[in-house]
Amino acid sequence: MLDPYEVRKDFPVLERRINGNPLIYFDNAASSQKPIQVLKAVENLYEHSYANVHRGVHTLSQEASELYEEAHREVARFINADGMEEIVFVRGTTEALNLVAYSFALNRLNSGDEVITTLMDHHSNILPWEFLSKLKGFQVKYVNVTPDGLLNYQSFEELINDKTRLVCVPQVSNVTGIINDVKRITTTAHEHDALVIVDAAQSAPHMPVDVKALDVDFLAFSGHKMLAPTGIGVLYGKKSLLEDMPPFHGGGSMIRHVKYDNVLKRCAVELNDLPWKFEAGTPNISGGVGLMEAVRYLRKIGMENVEQHEKALTSYALEKLGELEKVHIVGSTDISIKTGIVPFLVDGFDSHDVALFLDNFGIMVRSGFHCAEPLHQQLGVRHTVRASFYIYNTQEEIDRFVEALKML
Repeated sequence: MLDPYEVRKDFPVLERRINGNPLIYFDNAASSQKPIQVLKAVENLYEHSYANVHRGVHTLSQEASELYEEAHREVARFINADGMEEIVFVRGTTEALNLVAYSFALNRLNSGDEVITTLMDHHSNILPWEFLSKLKGFQVKYVNVTPDGLLNYQSFEELINDKTRLVCVPQVSNVTGIINDVKRITTTAHEHDALVIVDAAQSAPHMPVDVKALDVDFLAFSGHKMLAPTGIGVLYGKKSLLEDMPPFHGGGSMIRHVKYDNVLKRCAVELNDLPWKFEAGTPNISGGVGLMEAVRYLRKIGMENVEQHEKALTSYALEKLGELEKVHIVGSTDISIKTGIVPFLVDGFDSHDVALFLDNFGIMVRSGFHCAEPLHQQLGVRHTVRASFYIYNTQEEIDRFVEALKML
């Protein structure tokens, strides 16, 4: 089992005091803190092995290239992909989803086609499809949610048909922490010859994710939510799909050769192998190294242990918050289908006022609609306060959190 008190020793920021109070960081769904192992890995790269990758034959370039490539291999192992060819490094989940939209969908979808997404989705898995639909003329359809925030699978099964080309879904809601049955969705989608794109920003850091078992076609997640630096993320894609997709960006590294044809008066381009044809220009080398170390850290703990720890914290928080008359949990409280996210409201207070009040006690939570405004509309609320837990959080922190809320 995970011992959060041992884990906390690896996170220097948790020694801070805010307004004289020990820091309690409950904003992990937005971004996680970083352990010293990740910080040192990035520092070591810059101190000893930094150079541009895939560009030089000298020692530093070779060392940096090997580290950067090993980062791809480590991530592939983490999600059980077939190899580094299926792992494209991007800036984060948002860029990964846009890459699929503007590389795959832009070249494949037309008027008469349909894309299905959900009213549970983060804006980053809604807006690319809305924007692209105006350009290409396809229709975007939305799977509804139940009154307690669960995905309405009947709605999905009624919407999907032989015109459906893509199904876009979050594995975990960033507002409620509800876990969706991705395998059920992929099975139904593939029966209609539709591909499935999964937003795993809130699942990959918190639970085991196996792309083969889920049979997803694309999967996206961000490093900064799982102990790694900002500016690094992952797009997984089945190799056969990535091979057929044109590049998203053009520039250095994503080509083998660019040759000028004196007869045609234009340049002929030979693309690089996977995954490099999607990683134009100088990549985020230090971000990749940091992500590699973050993945190693999580694998050492064990993702099953991460998930169990968060579920225990969430169950405890739901129990304690349920004792407060003025506090109302938003969405389902079924712990069997939730990760470590608890959205709530406090009678008579705006969510931002609650967050600012808690900040006085050193407690960091998120407030607002969390880049998921349509879901809040469906839940009948304008905003929520969101407490979200991770490997370094404890029951004692939840007790202090609840005691602070009692003062409102």
